[in-house]
Amino acid sequence: MRPRGEARSHAARVAARDGYFAPESVIRRVGNSPLVPLLGGGSAVLLQVAHPLVAVGVVEHSDYQHDLWRRLLGTLRALYLITYGTKEEADRAGRDVQTVHARVHGQTRAQLGVFPAGTTYSASDPDLMLWVHATLVYSSLGIYHRFVHALNTDEQERYYREMALVARIFGTPADVIPATLADFRDYLRGRLDGDEIQVTEPARQVARVILRAPLPLPLRLLAPAHRLSTTALLPDRLRHEYGLAWTRSRAAVLRGAAQAIKVAAYPLFLAAARITPRPGSGLAARPG
Repeated sequence: MRPRGEARSHAARVAARDGYFAPESVIRRVGNSPLVPLLGGGSAVLLQVAHPLVAVGVVEHSDYQHDLWRRLLGTLRALYLITYGTKEEADRAGRDVQTVHARVHGQTRAQLGVFPAGTTYSASDPDLMLWVHATLVYSSLGIYHRFVHALNTDEQERYYREMALVARIFGTPADVIPATLADFRDYLRGRLDGDEIQVTEPARQVARVILRAPLPLPLRLLAPAHRLSTTALLPDRLRHEYGLAWTRSRAAVLRGAAQAIKVAAYPLFLAAARITPRPGSGLAARPG
């Protein structure tokens, strides 16, 4: 029996069966591609802050200009532990994220899109939690489908159900999560076609950090591909609202960069996110 606190390698975790997901699960297959976290993270954040209340929560409750990447890597570490960790590690990661969310609440100081000044917000609001979850599903599936492998209908449905469990571990109430992938797509379409999701000044502030700030040191060679993919995955309307351009030539450059990242990038991601600690140190991957 593996002693408590002994660090496991990523390869050992991929093969382990003591967590919520089995080695053959779709979520482990998708998460094991380096392209998903490295190319999908930026677009997920820009989608998240396209909800004005999510954006104001980020701007008002974090030093986002200096620690946004640390916080994003913290979220990715939590996702990693839920996907590849033991059930105890996954539950702990979920509680840690909920603890962070509990501190993020307040009232808007100005009109933000359709939300008037004085609108209350909370990171523990089920509606906002579902939106953040939706952006992770959308970005992960988008990257995997474009640059890794097209999942068939059954695999996509399994992935969606597995991600719904992740959302519940993070504290999202089960009754707000769309039951099927088709229901989820209807939800996402409705949100994007509605008037609440729109890019406001707080979102543009976050976007400037995402697109211009240096990546963590191990990942800086991947910066051009990261910036291209962040733009590529956004729906056309939001891309326009962020003032981002997209062309065929940029799409071709991104395809080439994605192929190179497949070969070399996963060790860089693990190093940046500090997934595998030194032997004997325990897995101290906590959300930022």
